[in-house]
Amino acid sequence: MILVAGGSGTLGTEVVRRLADRGEPVRVLTRDPARAAHLPETVEILAGDLRDPATIAEAVADCATVVSAVHGFAGPGKPSPEAIDRDANRALIQAAAAAGVGHLVLVSVLDAAPDHPMSLHRAKHAAEQALRASGLPWTIIRPAAYLETWAGIVGAKLAAKGQAVVFGPGRNPINFVSAHDVAALVDLAVHDPSLRGQVLEVAGPENLTFTELAERLIAASGQLGRIRHVPLPILRAMSVLARPVSPTFARQAQAAVVMNTTDMTADVTGIRDRFPTIAATTLDEVLGRQPPRSRPGVSGRLPPPAR
Repeated sequence: MILVAGGSGTLGTEVVRRLADRGEPVRVLTRDPARAAHLPETVEILAGDLRDPATIAEAVADCATVVSAVHGFAGPGKPSPEAIDRDANRALIQAAAAAGVGHLVLVSVLDAAPDHPMSLHRAKHAAEQALRASGLPWTIIRPAAYLETWAGIVGAKLAAKGQAVVFGPGRNPINFVSAHDVAALVDLAVHDPSLRGQVLEVAGPENLTFTELAERLIAASGQLGRIRHVPLPILRAMSVLARPVSPTFARQAQAAVVMNTTDMTADVTGIRDRFPTIAATTLDEVLGRQPPRSRPGVSGRLPPPAR
């Protein structure tokens, strides 16, 4: 049995589909069972929270492999990176070790570090350290920012208001990777024993600014649209003032500040040379896979967050 914790999100869905297509027995742990309704019928759905010890013990029972694709950046139940990406992952790792799980794949984030300005990166780094010290056979995957997630955020108001929202000046290049490509690497890590004990970085083929992302979303929508910028000083203020009422929005605002002021590019040459079978999906290819009304920025709905 393979447990995919967080298997109903953008990344988790792709991972589960790949494993199910192989005929693997898959169990998905999700905080919101309604978000797992689209998964293959062969998948076992377990509703629960990684912050509950009884749920974790049930989830890892009889599992040979555990994949953690959870995140506390956004989602139901007022999560946080500290509660989910750090503490819940630590609890999952401990339970997996106690249950004799043979391999744990942790989906972290590119540039995870204890002193990173984003709380998500700090929390993921703490989880990485816990996994390394656990005694479990492990693989750590560090993806860049998810293309589908940020396309959904930037284009969320395009259909309803004809606006693509750019956070800050939008001139800083950022590497975005498709969840399809990350899922392919997770699948490879699950099945290739030679990748155990390794940290695998995965990035996309394009370094795009928020403005470039917005322009291409408008063009793909087939309708007239304009870009609305949220000034950087307002983002900085909202990252603090919104915490008591909307911590998720505050985190998004703070992340946008970092993404406008920090080097978020990636040199993908070495990554692609190491894993030539992993696709390098572009934004245009992501949009081309979807019918027009379901594209980010056309439907007006945000996709389930990948982080």
